[in-house]
Amino acid sequence: MATLGGQLARAAFSHPDKTALTFGDSVRSYRQVDDEVNQHAHALAALGVSRGDRVALMSGNSDAFILAMYAVFRLGAIFVPLNPRAAAHELRHLIADSGATVLLLGPGMNDVVHRFTELEPVEQQLQVLALYDDAELPSLPALAADHPVTAPDVEVAEDDDCMIIYTSGTTGLAKGALFDHHRLLWVGHSIASLGMTTSDRHLHVAPMYHCAQLVLYVLGGFSMGASHVVMPAFDPREVADALERHAITVFLGVPTMYQLMLQLPDLAERDFSAWRIGFFGAAPMPPSAVAKLVSTLPEVDFFQLCGQTEGGPTGIYSTPDDVRARPDATGRWAIPNTQVRVVDPEGNDVAPGVPGEILLSGETIMKSYWNNPGATADTLRDGWLHSGDIAVVDEDGYITIVDRLKDMIITGGRNVYSVEVENVLAAHPDIADVAVIGQAHETFGETVTAVVTPVAGKEVTLEDLRAFAAEHVSDYKLPRTLVIADIPRNPSGKILKHVIRKTLVG
Repeated sequence: MATLGGQLARAAFSHPDKTALTFGDSVRSYRQVDDEVNQHAHALAALGVSRGDRVALMSGNSDAFILAMYAVFRLGAIFVPLNPRAAAHELRHLIADSGATVLLLGPGMNDVVHRFTELEPVEQQLQVLALYDDAELPSLPALAADHPVTAPDVEVAEDDDCMIIYTSGTTGLAKGALFDHHRLLWVGHSIASLGMTTSDRHLHVAPMYHCAQLVLYVLGGFSMGASHVVMPAFDPREVADALERHAITVFLGVPTMYQLMLQLPDLAERDFSAWRIGFFGAAPMPPSAVAKLVSTLPEVDFFQLCGQTEGGPTGIYSTPDDVRARPDATGRWAIPNTQVRVVDPEGNDVAPGVPGEILLSGETIMKSYWNNPGATADTLRDGWLHSGDIAVVDEDGYITIVDRLKDMIITGGRNVYSVEVENVLAAHPDIADVAVIGQAHETFGETVTAVVTPVAGKEVTLEDLRAFAAEHVSDYKLPRTLVIADIPRNPSGKILKHVIRKTLVG
């Protein structure tokens, strides 16, 4: 049966000397990656890790992240990637909820773990190791160096659970989406069908603990034997340099990354001749930014992706032709091996132009929420994943997400979809970032509030915003309150509207 660890072993057998993984000055072939993964697996087994155990990892992007992850797969254990920016109380929830017995830490993570240990203890015994040489903690790579390069004698099946990916928590407490090898392998098959090949060179910059970068491009790319360059953090100039220097062919960027790269004055003059495919997604990108991206880099075929963690993260996409023709749309097609519907509250497919909820079905959909049967039953119904995204479908089949069900504003009995207003305001020349939410109103139920981060040195007024937006949306959709503040976003670029409601507007 096929497994993620088995796919890596087959790639190492087929082309052992091919460059597999580059991180800084460290370059490894497929044979070297496979050997080190086996050593790491033996080291984890010596610590007591076995089939079904959860191993959590809290780190920025690195080669050590990938080696440790595949070692967990080799043992039939369950990998739990955690947000390296998680606060101590968030970390405690993730460790307690997953039941992880081992926590692997990247550089700079020790302080939050110290604060975590000062909180109420979790029920299980937890071993903490470093992914690098650390005088304070035992080092997993150092322990691994003393073990053989042969594969551990563990039978792993395609239907064995292998990963818990926690949702980004944009609405509050994160939930863990559970996947087995079968589901994540199908994600790789799905994204490969959009044009990726074994000859590609991937650049990994978006956070690897996030499902889009990790599952679609790290796991998908290793399964097909592609080459991988990993960067620890995003810097627009350093990313542009890496695209050139490593002749990168495939790159995923969240919208914020592309928007910052577009500010580089020499971006259009760079030698990106090897760059074939650019993906963007994980958060909405304003149509004005999409249009600028495709006009600045016309030789790159840009795909727009829209999915969610629970979907593996498959969902919908736009082809390069669709992106150029309709930069305002979220997608047009179901990602291969996925089915998509947009339905009304009674479960009927909506007519063109009528808002409805996106439902997804296919081989990649999560098994369940870990340890949360109530949320699972609410989200997975009759074979369909209820996404919580509200979208409209036009006569040509283009799907445009207009809001989250929980973020829709009802003012005076009329629905206002926050994404529509955000996209209009994002085109204002003096606005660097914007979020739109509803605030309680005694007469109208809710009123539209814009939270705006101005461009440096610029001033934005409510009157100016309303006059600008009035040319594009109805008057009841216009903001009636303005808050000037930095927009809180998670690392994948999604607006944390629950944080805005709690801390910025009361």
